Amino acid sequence: MELFCQMEGAPQELGGVFVIAVVAVIALIMIMLFVSTCLYICPPNEVLIFSGGKKRMADGSTRGFRAVFGGRGWRIPFLEQVDRMPLTLMEVPVNIRGAFSKGGIPLNVDAIANVKITSDPSMVGNAIERFLGRDPNEIRRVSKETLEAHLRGVLARLTPEEVNEDRLKFADELSRESEADLSKLGIHLDTLKITHVNDDVRYLDSTGREMIANVIKEAEIAESNSKREAELAEAANEARGTVTKSNTDANIAKMRNDLRKIQADLEAEVKSEEERTLAAARQANATAEQELQQIRAELEAIRLQVETVLPAEANQVAQQYRAKGEAAIVREKGVASSEALKAMNEAWAEAGPDAMAILLIDDLEKLLGKAIVGVSKVKIDNINVIDSGSGSTLPAYVASYPAMLGSILGALTTVTGIDIAKIVSGSTATEVK
Repeated sequence: MELFCQMEGAPQELGGVFVIAVVAVIALIMIMLFVSTCLYICPPNEVLIFSGGKKRMADGSTRGFRAVFGGRGWRIPFLEQVDRMPLTLMEVPVNIRGAFSKGGIPLNVDAIANVKITSDPSMVGNAIERFLGRDPNEIRRVSKETLEAHLRGVLARLTPEEVNEDRLKFADELSRESEADLSKLGIHLDTLKITHVNDDVRYLDSTGREMIANVIKEAEIAESNSKREAELAEAANEARGTVTKSNTDANIAKMRNDLRKIQADLEAEVKSEEERTLAAARQANATAEQELQQIRAELEAIRLQVETVLPAEANQVAQQYRAKGEAAIVREKGVASSEALKAMNEAWAEAGPDAMAILLIDDLEKLLGKAIVGVSKVKIDNINVIDSGSGSTLPAYVASYPAMLGSILGALTTVTGIDIAKIVSGSTATEVK
């Protein structure tokens, strides 16, 4: 039951939201329609006229419209009507024929004017009252007729020469003359330029020819005066040029003389300076040569000292040290020999009866060498060994060498009284017989 109630309430909520959305869309459409029908945008070259309401002016008066220059404006629905009026520029050609100037000379004047509807809020009401809803050509026609009428009035106060020569003044006069009437119409005159002025009786041409003749005459007179002045100026310039040339030549000659004098002074000063420089150079050379010889003498003395004196002194010192060394060596040898003899005596005393054996053992190599030398003196040229067939001959010959050595040792024993063989074998002590 509760679920059914919830389902029944959901469509009601959806329907309420839909109604609100529809109302919002309708309101938005109505607002857009209101804005599109009641809001008017005015470009800067137009004026919007809202008719149907009341607008109070600055002077306290009221009028039944209001003007908007550029921007935007809101129209009151059903109560106001909106019209547009262009503020763009309009060219108005002004041409008059046979208009009498001051002095009774009829002139033909061509001019071009640029007019527009005024943008002055205090004066635009005049244009709205007179030209709202009318063709722009009608505005041109009214402006043209107004300007032509005032142009005739201005020409009546000016001479043909003033009109032709000072067209700017003529245009200013015409602008001031027509400004009041154009303001009453709500029209503003931007510019007015005179393009052409002439007359049918050729008065201006005659005046022009007279003026041209006067101008030519004055030009010829001026040319003649200019030529005469040019000739006078040329003659005066030639005279001044001659005087100037003479003065210049004199100044040049004077300057040349001064230059020669200066050159002579400079040459004399240069020669004097050269002589002083040469003398100073010679003196400097002599001083330098003297110093060089002195340096050479010092160098020679140093060379002699190095090559002769110093080596001699060094040799003398070396010989002294060599003599001291040799003396020290001899002294040390004597000390060593003394010590050796002392040690030998002590060793001999300690050895006792074996001292002679020790001495012989020490000199055994020398004794054997001497014995060998004695044996080597025995020379045998040829030995012929004849064996009896028993093979004992050759061994007997070989055994003769030790026997020879034994004979030599025996001879030494006989001579010295020392049995070397026994001493070597160590069987008995050696005795000196």
